[in-house]
Amino acid sequence: LIFIMSLQSMILRRRFVFISIFCLLCLCLSERIASCTAFMGSTVTSLPSLRRNNIRNNIMSLLSSPSAEEEAQRLLDQATKIRQQLADLEGKSVEQVEEEAKQQKTKQQERLQLNEASTQKKNSNKAKNKQKSQSIYVPQTIEEQSNQAALAIERAFQDGITRQTVRLALVKEDTFITPEEEEWPGGTKQMYREAGRPLTEALLSEIRATAKDIQTEKEKKSGKESFVPQIKTQDIWDFDGSAIITAEAAQGPSGDVQALVFPNTDVKYLNDISQINEQVGKERLFLLINPFWRNVESWGFNILAPNAKRKAQEVIFDCVNGGFQETYVLSRFSVRGEDCVALKVYPNDWQLFAYYDDFSYGYGNPVQTTIQLGSSEHEPNSAMFSKFLNERDEFKMNKTMRQLNRKF
Repeated sequence: LIFIMSLQSMILRRRFVFISIFCLLCLCLSERIASCTAFMGSTVTSLPSLRRNNIRNNIMSLLSSPSAEEEAQRLLDQATKIRQQLADLEGKSVEQVEEEAKQQKTKQQERLQLNEASTQKKNSNKAKNKQKSQSIYVPQTIEEQSNQAALAIERAFQDGITRQTVRLALVKEDTFITPEEEEWPGGTKQMYREAGRPLTEALLSEIRATAKDIQTEKEKKSGKESFVPQIKTQDIWDFDGSAIITAEAAQGPSGDVQALVFPNTDVKYLNDISQINEQVGKERLFLLINPFWRNVESWGFNILAPNAKRKAQEVIFDCVNGGFQETYVLSRFSVRGEDCVALKVYPNDWQLFAYYDDFSYGYGNPVQTTIQLGSSEHEPNSAMFSKFLNERDEFKMNKTMRQLNRKF
């Protein structure tokens, strides 16, 4: 009994010791957690201020670092060296080169201001002309095309657009304008001989564009403004099929019109256009007929003429009165198997048409008629034509399916 009682007392003492040790460990752990929490709180509170101080110090060190100053000075020295090399190549002083650069920049700014003012005036006149312009239709003959184009050119000229681009449907004389484009196995020479020259001469015979600002009193009193002008043609390069065609007005030089037929991206034509621009002056009309470019990107890199693209921008797209603008375009192409026409007649938006075989006229044979699909402020593309075609009941089926459906 005594042994059992002594054993129980030993067990109770050990439990007390274990409990005491456990309480001490818990107390230490709680104090450690409290100290860590306090430290973390102070650290988190101080982070934004530390970050701001670091960013401020980094910026100040960058601004005050000698490497930035050295880089700026290096660029200035490099620019000075380039100016000196340019001056040596041109046999001029550095001061002369800098003065020419300043003059060129001033002229460019003045040209941009004039173009902006001219554009605002044209937009105002264009809005007025839109209300009184003729109804738009696809011409079927050369005469209809010439009349339609001449009226568009005259309206644009009245709005101050003296530099214009015209793209005619190229068809041979005594033929109709059909959905299919003609083939020219003889190249541009045949195209110019059988279409370009006769179409341009017919067009210039219809245009009456008198520059009122330079018209003399004698010309005003002549009463010959409506007379047919005299057409003169000067071939440029026979293998290119290009030429300068002039319409000399019966009343006098104020009504003369110049047209450059089939120019391409060769630098020679940029020089010709620049020269004609100066000769004609900003008041008289100068036309580009079916040029072989779409925009300034047509001038790719040419090692023989590295500045051709820049010169094209200046001579064609940034010249007097807003540059050469498209005032009449008749473009034929195929979309989704349908024969389509995109027609631009100043001052109207682009008009989109499609040819449709109409059997309602009887006689068993279809009659090709044009259906107006819609209009677009910008030059239309194939996706736009497809969208309009899909919306029309007449073109739900393609041309082949319509023909089969007609038979069965």
